[in-house]
Amino acid sequence: MILSEARRSIVAEMLQSSGAVTITDLRARFGGPSMAAGRDLAELERQAFVRRTHGGAVLPGVSAHEDSFAQRLDVDAEAKGALANEAVALVAPGETVYLDSSSTSYYVARRLVESALSITVLTNSLPVMDLIAAQAGPNLELIGIGGTLRRLTSSFVGPFAVGAVKANFADRLFLSVKGVAADGTLTDADPLEAEVKRTMIARSSESVLLLDRSKLESRGLSAIAPLADVDAVLIHGAAKSDLRALRADGVSVRRVEDRRR
Repeated sequence: MILSEARRSIVAEMLQSSGAVTITDLRARFGGPSMAAGRDLAELERQAFVRRTHGGAVLPGVSAHEDSFAQRLDVDAEAKGALANEAVALVAPGETVYLDSSSTSYYVARRLVESALSITVLTNSLPVMDLIAAQAGPNLELIGIGGTLRRLTSSFVGPFAVGAVKANFADRLFLSVKGVAADGTLTDADPLEAEVKRTMIARSSESVLLLDRSKLESRGLSAIAPLADVDAVLIHGAAKSDLRALRADGVSVRRVEDRRR
């Protein structure tokens, strides 16, 4: 049996790697009852190394905080606009495109409306639905993904949303995330949002992650998927070292620069 101090050292390493652990993770690693795993996390919290959550723990820097869609929409607008330009350049007429509920995807939707491409958009984002319904021409078909409305993010989540995503396949997905953990795990602040994004990745022939560099310095509470599960990354404001780190996961990565349309 591993002694308590050695076990806690391993738990600390697990947290440094992924940013979060659960009681289930610890039982799978060490065996024994949930109470023993809970005691390890309680001691690490007493040492101010972790912050306890329901069913596990996260590093203090891991954030479950989430700003509203309206608060996020105008943040880093130039970066989001540049990413949207590059994203839409990848889309061909006749494609079916998933857009997640991120504010970056809203910029993609706005650019798609302006492009007048003949495509079909599937989304769980209420603002994207409103935008397309109000401004798009008849060439852009909209399929709204319904479910339980999260008012904070103006997005539909939950079992009905996940079921609707599973019922449809798309040529392409554009998504963004709360942050990318050190081990390459894509994260979101909310587990229901994470589940929808994870399902969209699985139902898309090509998934494209849209990032500004700040996403590499933050983590959300809930894991979405490994970075290796997406096909390409478009990143704004990245250094060469950032590109090398992302490419280490075997993903196609392209740096995006500001440009005027």
